[in-house]
Formats: sequence, C-alpha cells, structure tokens
Amino acid sequence: MGVSAQTASRWHQAWSAGGRQALAGAGRAGRMPKLSDDQVAEVTDVLTQGPQAGGFDTDMWTLTRVADVIERVSGVRYSTTQTWTILRERLGWSRQRPARRAVERDDEAINRWVKTSGRA
Repeated sequence: MGVSAQTASRWHQAWSAGGRQALAGAGRAGRMPKLSDDQVAEVTDVLTQGPQAGGFDTDMWTLTRVADVIERVSGVRYSTTQTWTILRERLGWSRQRPARRAVERDDEAINRWVKTSGRA
C-alpha cells in the first residue's frame, strides 16, 4: 500500500480494537473553502461574459478585477494571490497574455505587400 510498517501496524491495532469503523478517515484536512461550488459557478458565469459585460471599461481581465467580481458575487474578498489560486485550482484556468502588436498594424497592407513583392 506504500505505507511504512509502523503505519500498517497502527491500522491493524485500530482494526483489531474497533473494526472497520476505527479505520474511517477523519474527513477533509484543512480549512474549508470560503466559496461554495455554486458561488464559483456564478463567478465563472460573470467571467465568461467578459470584463465589459462585468462592468469594466476595457476588455481585459486582471487579478484585481477578478477579485472584485468574486467579492460582488459572494461577498468574500480575496487577495490577488488567492484569486490566482482560485482561477488555477478551482476553475482550471491558465494565465493568458495579449499578443503584443502595434496599434497601427495593418494586416491587409502587409498581405498586399507580400503578394506584390513576391516574398511569400
């Protein structure tokens, strides 16, 4: 089972003294999450609609904005570090960065130039 002999011995003693019930786990270790699964689903709904639908000026999510959404939906305030943990661990999301392109970039002009210059 991948445990030490001492652990196996303790389990056997517990089983001998109290049967199967004595081997039952203690339950979840650690602090319970502040956000319920329903609240996480509500937050996800707001996030998937986009930042502007969520009441923000630009169309880019930041950790501060996500923390604001979480607080609006649930009443629980998280730091940016905790917010990133929620996004990563509970929602399975990853960090995305926008492509860095010049505002003046004209893809049509670039394509025309490639076609006419023979550099394709």
